[in-house]
Amino acid sequence: MNWFRRLCGVTPRKIVFKNKEFKKYLADVASCSTFRTTHQYVQHGNTSVLLHSIAVAYYSYYLSWYFHLNFRERELVRGALLHDYFLYDWHNSGEGHTFHAFTHARDAFVNAQKEFELSRIEREVIKKHMFPLTPVPPLCREGLMVCLVDKGCSLYETFKQNPYPMLRKKFLFSLPLAEPLDDFSSDR
Repeated sequence: MNWFRRLCGVTPRKIVFKNKEFKKYLADVASCSTFRTTHQYVQHGNTSVLLHSIAVAYYSYYLSWYFHLNFRERELVRGALLHDYFLYDWHNSGEGHTFHAFTHARDAFVNAQKEFELSRIEREVIKKHMFPLTPVPPLCREGLMVCLVDKGCSLYETFKQNPYPMLRKKFLFSLPLAEPLDDFSSDR
Protein backbone atom coordinates (compact mmCIF):
# COMPACT_ATOMS: atom_id res chain seq x y z
CA MET A 1 0.00 0.00 0.00
CA ASN A 2 2.93 2.37 0.60
CA TRP A 3 3.88 2.21 -3.08
CA PHE A 4 0.35 3.31 -4.00
CA ARG A 5 0.49 6.28 -1.63
CA ARG A 6 3.86 7.40 -3.01
CA LEU A 7 2.68 6.93 -6.60
CA CYS A 8 -0.56 8.87 -6.14
CA GLY A 9 0.71 11.34 -3.56
CA VAL A 10 -2.20 10.61 -1.22
CA THR A 11 -2.45 9.64 2.40
CA PRO A 12 -5.38 7.43 3.44
CA ARG A 13 -7.63 8.79 6.14
CA LYS A 14 -7.52 7.08 9.48
CA ILE A 15 -10.75 8.50 10.90
CA VAL A 16 -14.12 6.80 10.70
CA PHE A 17 -15.89 7.08 7.35
CA LYS A 18 -19.16 8.99 7.61
CA ASN A 19 -22.20 7.41 5.97
CA LYS A 20 -24.62 10.33 6.44
CA GLU A 21 -23.86 11.99 3.11
CA PHE A 22 -24.07 8.68 1.27
CA LYS A 23 -27.43 7.90 2.90
CA LYS A 24 -28.68 11.33 1.86
CA TYR A 25 -27.71 10.74 -1.79
CA LEU A 26 -29.20 7.23 -1.71
CA ALA A 27 -32.47 8.47 -0.21
CA ASP A 28 -32.66 11.20 -2.85
CA VAL A 29 -32.51 8.66 -5.69
CA ALA A 30 -34.67 6.04 -3.96
CA SER A 31 -37.45 8.42 -2.91
CA CYS A 32 -38.47 9.83 -6.28
CA SER A 33 -38.12 7.01 -8.75
CA THR A 34 -38.75 3.40 -9.62
CA PHE A 35 -35.16 2.78 -8.53
CA ARG A 36 -36.37 0.65 -5.62
CA THR A 37 -38.01 -1.85 -7.99
CA THR A 38 -34.59 -2.92 -9.22
CA HIS A 39 -34.40 -5.34 -6.29
CA GLN A 40 -36.60 -7.64 -8.44
CA TYR A 41 -33.88 -8.18 -11.05
CA VAL A 42 -30.80 -10.34 -10.63
CA GLN A 43 -27.51 -8.80 -11.70
CA HIS A 44 -24.53 -11.11 -10.98
CA GLY A 45 -24.75 -14.46 -9.19
CA ASN A 46 -27.70 -14.02 -6.84
CA THR A 47 -27.17 -10.29 -6.24
CA SER A 48 -29.98 -7.93 -7.20
CA VAL A 49 -29.46 -4.88 -9.38
CA LEU A 50 -30.40 -2.74 -6.37
CA LEU A 51 -27.73 -4.21 -4.09
CA HIS A 52 -25.15 -4.14 -6.89
CA SER A 53 -25.85 -0.46 -7.57
CA ILE A 54 -25.64 0.42 -3.88
CA ALA A 55 -22.34 -1.47 -3.59
CA VAL A 56 -20.80 0.26 -6.62
CA ALA A 57 -21.93 3.66 -5.34
CA TYR A 58 -20.77 3.00 -1.77
CA TYR A 59 -17.32 1.69 -2.68
CA SER A 60 -16.76 4.42 -5.29
CA TYR A 61 -17.67 7.02 -2.68
CA TYR A 62 -15.61 5.33 0.03
CA LEU A 63 -12.45 5.02 -2.11
CA SER A 64 -12.66 8.63 -3.25
CA TRP A 65 -13.02 9.72 0.38
CA TYR A 66 -10.33 7.37 1.75
CA PHE A 67 -7.67 8.47 -0.72
CA HIS A 68 -8.58 12.19 -0.62
CA LEU A 69 -9.50 12.20 -4.30
CA ASN A 70 -11.20 15.37 -5.44
CA PHE A 71 -14.50 14.06 -6.82
CA ARG A 72 -17.92 15.60 -7.19
CA GLU A 73 -19.51 13.42 -4.52
CA ARG A 74 -23.17 13.90 -5.41
CA GLU A 75 -22.59 13.18 -9.11
CA LEU A 76 -20.36 10.20 -8.30
CA VAL A 77 -22.95 8.56 -6.05
CA ARG A 78 -25.99 9.36 -8.21
CA GLY A 79 -24.25 8.19 -11.38
CA ALA A 80 -23.14 4.98 -9.68
CA LEU A 81 -26.62 4.31 -8.28
CA LEU A 82 -28.16 4.76 -11.73
CA HIS A 83 -25.46 3.06 -13.82
CA ASP A 84 -27.51 -0.18 -14.13
CA TYR A 85 -30.97 1.37 -14.18
CA PHE A 86 -32.12 -0.72 -17.16
CA LEU A 87 -35.34 -2.10 -15.52
CA TYR A 88 -35.55 -5.57 -17.07
CA ASP A 89 -34.34 -9.10 -16.39
CA TRP A 90 -31.41 -9.51 -18.75
CA HIS A 91 -31.27 -13.27 -18.13
CA ASN A 92 -34.34 -13.73 -20.37
CA SER A 93 -32.59 -13.74 -23.73
CA GLY A 94 -35.89 -14.38 -25.52
CA GLU A 95 -36.95 -10.82 -24.71
CA GLY A 96 -34.27 -9.23 -26.89
CA HIS A 97 -31.56 -8.83 -24.25
CA THR A 98 -28.96 -11.01 -25.97
CA PHE A 99 -26.41 -8.19 -26.18
CA HIS A 100 -27.14 -6.83 -22.70
CA ALA A 101 -23.47 -6.15 -21.89
CA PHE A 102 -23.21 -3.83 -24.89
CA THR A 103 -26.61 -2.11 -24.68
CA HIS A 104 -27.68 -1.81 -21.06
CA ALA A 105 -25.70 1.39 -20.41
CA ARG A 106 -27.80 3.14 -23.05
CA ASP A 107 -31.02 1.65 -21.60
CA ALA A 108 -30.02 2.78 -18.10
CA PHE A 109 -29.25 6.27 -19.39
CA VAL A 110 -32.64 6.56 -21.15
CA ASN A 111 -34.51 5.39 -18.02
CA ALA A 112 -32.53 7.67 -15.69
CA GLN A 113 -33.04 10.65 -17.97
CA LYS A 114 -36.82 10.12 -17.87
CA GLU A 115 -36.92 10.39 -14.08
CA PHE A 116 -34.00 12.60 -13.10
CA GLU A 117 -32.37 15.86 -14.02
CA LEU A 118 -28.91 14.49 -14.83
CA SER A 119 -25.73 16.52 -14.77
CA ARG A 120 -23.03 16.13 -17.43
CA ILE A 121 -20.96 14.00 -15.02
CA GLU A 122 -23.89 11.70 -14.17
CA ARG A 123 -24.63 11.18 -17.88
CA GLU A 124 -20.98 10.34 -18.48
CA VAL A 125 -20.89 7.85 -15.59
CA ILE A 126 -24.04 6.03 -16.73
CA LYS A 127 -23.26 5.90 -20.45
CA LYS A 128 -19.61 4.85 -20.20
CA HIS A 129 -19.41 2.54 -17.18
CA MET A 130 -19.10 -0.52 -19.45
CA PHE A 131 -15.80 0.49 -21.03
CA PRO A 132 -14.11 -1.34 -22.84
CA LEU A 133 -17.38 -2.84 -24.15
CA THR A 134 -18.48 0.69 -24.98
CA PRO A 135 -16.03 2.12 -27.51
CA VAL A 136 -15.45 5.47 -25.77
CA PRO A 137 -13.79 5.49 -22.32
CA PRO A 138 -15.06 7.65 -19.45
CA LEU A 139 -13.65 11.13 -19.75
CA CYS A 140 -14.18 12.21 -16.13
CA ARG A 141 -12.68 10.91 -12.88
CA GLU A 142 -16.09 9.90 -11.52
CA GLY A 143 -16.78 7.81 -14.62
CA LEU A 144 -13.43 6.07 -14.38
CA MET A 145 -13.93 5.33 -10.67
CA VAL A 146 -17.40 3.82 -11.25
CA CYS A 147 -16.13 1.84 -14.23
CA LEU A 148 -13.34 0.25 -12.17
CA VAL A 149 -15.39 -0.33 -9.02
CA ASP A 150 -18.19 -1.85 -11.13
CA LYS A 151 -15.75 -4.42 -12.53
CA GLY A 152 -14.53 -5.32 -9.03
CA CYS A 153 -18.04 -5.60 -7.59
CA SER A 154 -19.22 -7.69 -10.53
CA LEU A 155 -16.39 -10.15 -10.06
CA TYR A 156 -16.99 -10.36 -6.30
CA GLU A 157 -20.74 -10.91 -6.74
CA THR A 158 -20.21 -13.63 -9.31
CA PHE A 159 -18.17 -15.78 -6.93
CA LYS A 160 -19.58 -14.86 -3.50
CA GLN A 161 -22.79 -16.58 -2.34
CA ASN A 162 -24.29 -13.74 -0.25
CA PRO A 163 -22.18 -10.62 -0.81
CA TYR A 164 -22.20 -7.36 1.11
CA PRO A 165 -23.80 -8.32 4.45
CA MET A 166 -22.75 -4.93 5.89
CA LEU A 167 -24.34 -2.99 3.03
CA ARG A 168 -27.53 -5.03 3.26
CA LYS A 169 -27.82 -4.22 6.95
CA LYS A 170 -26.74 -0.59 6.74
CA PHE A 171 -28.53 0.65 3.63
CA LEU A 172 -30.70 -1.89 1.87
CA PHE A 173 -33.16 -2.66 4.64
CA SER A 174 -33.56 1.02 5.50
CA LEU A 175 -34.97 1.81 2.04
CA PRO A 176 -38.73 2.12 1.66
CA LEU A 177 -39.28 -0.50 -1.05
CA ALA A 178 -42.26 -0.91 -3.34
CA GLU A 179 -42.36 -4.60 -2.41
CA PRO A 180 -40.98 -6.34 0.69
CA LEU A 181 -37.64 -8.12 0.58
CA ASP A 182 -38.90 -11.37 2.11
CA ASP A 183 -36.92 -13.78 -0.05
CA PHE A 184 -34.24 -11.33 -1.16
CA SER A 185 -31.29 -13.19 0.30
CA SER A 186 -32.39 -16.58 -0.98
CA ASP A 187 -30.87 -18.12 -4.08
CA ARG A 188 -32.62 -17.28 -7.31
